[in-house]
Amino acid sequence: MPYFVYMLSSGRHGTLYIGVTNDLARRAYQHRTKAQLGFTSRYGVTRLVWYETYEHIDEAITREKALKTWRRDWKIVLIEEFNPEWSDLYPTLNM
Repeated sequence: MPYFVYMLSSGRHGTLYIGVTNDLARRAYQHRTKAQLGFTSRYGVTRLVWYETYEHIDEAITREKALKTWRRDWKIVLIEEFNPEWSDLYPTLNM
């Protein structure tokens, strides 16, 4: 089973959110529809702009924790290397 570390944004260079999940399409949908009240619903962080895939949950969690300590400008570089236009990647996921 794959695991995903992902970043959402409220828009280009907007508010960022980092998470980990075993079902990226489902989790991104939950953020988009504000299914759970919290940070992403409060700040309109719904655009999937970056993700990585891992085979083991411990690797994914370690990466998520590391990214959360990164400086904001490093996160922006990571996103722009993967997704230069900050396009919403949700429609590209196989659901």
